[in-house]
Parts: sequence; C-alpha cells; structure tokens
Amino acid sequence: MALVRGGWLWRQSSILRRWKRNWFALWLDGTLGYYHDETAQDEEDRVVIHFNVRDIKVGQECQDVQPPEGRSRDGLLTVNLREGSRLHLCAETRDDAIAWKTALMEANSTPVRVYSPYQDYY
Repeated sequence: MALVRGGWLWRQSSILRRWKRNWFALWLDGTLGYYHDETAQDEEDRVVIHFNVRDIKVGQECQDVQPPEGRSRDGLLTVNLREGSRLHLCAETRDDAIAWKTALMEANSTPVRVYSPYQDYY
C-alpha cells in the first residue's frame, strides 16, 4: 500500500494519558498506522481514518489536553472519530500539525480506489 504521509508524532495513551513518540504512516487505503520506528515494521495499532473522522482540532483548539513536557500547545491535534473515540497527537510545530490535519481530512473524504491489473477499461 502506498504511503501518503509519514512522520514522528507524540501520541497520548487512552488509559494512562502518557505521551509516547511513534512513527505515524497515513496509507492510501485511508488507515493511519503507528509504529516503534520509521521502518514501519512493528505496528502498534492502526486507526481507520477513511469516512471515520468527525473533526480535527489543532493547537489552541485542543482545550482538554496538555502537550507532552517541553512541547508547545501549537503542535497539538485532536482527531475526533465517529464512534466517539479521540486520538490526541502532538507534532513538532504548528505547521506540521496543520499539514497532518490536511492529510487526515483528505484521507477521510477521498474515495479509495484499488488498482487491479485485471480490471476492464472498456
């Protein structure tokens, strides 16, 4: 599967609310995987983004979450999913956070087309 966007982000755990740095990969099929490192071999989890995002808040809009120690609030992202769960992330800069928001919103709304070499084009 083709990579749409990849990079390091901080992720807040849902139970203990601890921040952990992971390599994130947004794939063409509309899923967001997070990994131990940039090889993307050892996946910790995967979130379906495609048609599953209600909204994404960035920076100062993320009122109910504190950034990781030493990080700016400007890099925060809160991804609100349709089933009610939230994904709290933190990028290094506000520009990175906005770029991730744009990529995630596009993945949410773009129809997924899987290419097949056997598909008829008549």
